[in-house]
Amino acid sequence: MRVIKGNDVYESNIDWILAIASFLAGIGIGALGYHLLNTNVARNQKVRQRLAETELELNQIKDALNDHFARAADLITGIQRQSLELEQQLAQGAEKLCDDLQLKRKLAGNSEDDTPPAETPQMPRDYADGNRGTLSEDFGLRPDSTSGNRNQSEKQQTHPLRY
Repeated sequence: MRVIKGNDVYESNIDWILAIASFLAGIGIGALGYHLLNTNVARNQKVRQRLAETELELNQIKDALNDHFARAADLITGIQRQSLELEQQLAQGAEKLCDDLQLKRKLAGNSEDDTPPAETPQMPRDYADGNRGTLSEDFGLRPDSTSGNRNQSEKQQTHPLRY
């Protein structure tokens, strides 16, 4: 048989107390960490909610803009149709009531005979009328006037500019 001394009982109790204290400290540290990390999750959730709201608002604005342009296109089509009807009515009235042939042509849209034909466009040039262009072979060359001047010009040769 073994005899248990008083010291042995206290040593085994201390081990249990340390284990329970460590366990409770771990729970406390875990709860604190969860609380600190949970604030970022809540902030992220708010940001996601704001993003969803702005996307919804953007989609509503896009839909309103599409509706606006569709209505504007319908109105423009209506105006064009009414304009054609007005032109046709004026042309019919002119046929019945007017004796002027030129006015009838203008209203009918046959005014091509009255306007002179447009000139055909010319290619762009790098020179004025009566001159030769910069792309000609003798551009920048001085014309030879006499052979006597040629001898003088040979004596007075110009040297190229130095920069």
